[in-house]
Amino acid sequence: VGNGLVVWDAVASAEYLAEKCPEKALWPRDWAARAQARSICAEMHSGFSALRANRPMNIGIRVEPAETNAATAANIARIDELWCEGLDRFGGPFLAGRAFSVVDAFFCPVAYRAQSYAIPLSAKAAAYVERLRALPAMQAWEKAGLAETMREPGHDAEIAGIGRVVADLRAT
Repeated sequence: VGNGLVVWDAVASAEYLAEKCPEKALWPRDWAARAQARSICAEMHSGFSALRANRPMNIGIRVEPAETNAATAANIARIDELWCEGLDRFGGPFLAGRAFSVVDAFFCPVAYRAQSYAIPLSAKAAAYVERLRALPAMQAWEKAGLAETMREPGHDAEIAGIGRVVADLRAT
C-alpha cells in the first residue's frame, strides 16, 4: 500500500480503501444499507466454509457434482436468503441498492461458483448472479481466467473429486 504498510485481509482492505477513497462510495451511503452490507460481508468473510470446501472457485470448468452435502446445501440456502433479503429491502439491482458496492464484490466469486457447479438458486438470486457476471470487471476477470494456461494439479484433482467435469473451457 505504501510506507511499508500491508493490508492483507479482505474486510480490512475494503475498509482501508473506503477510507482512502471516500469519493468512490465503496460502501452504501444509506446507514441501514451500509450496516447490512457490512454484516453480510462479515458473514461471507467468516462463513460458508462448506461451500468453499465443496465448490472450489474455478471460472473455466463446469461440474456436475456427485452430491451436495447438508452443510453445503445450508450454505447455499443462506446465501440465497441473504441475496433476496438485500435485493428486497434496498430495491436492487445490487445487494445494498442501486449501486454496486463492497458487499457485491464479496459475492463475485460465489457468482462464478454458481455457474461452475450449476448451483440451484431462486429466480431472484439467479438474476443477481447474471447481473454480477454481466459487469465489465467480471467479464474481464472471466476472460483472463479462461485464458490462463497454468494449472494447479491439486486444485484440479479436488474439483474432479467433487463430481463429473462436463466442460473445461480454459485455454490449453
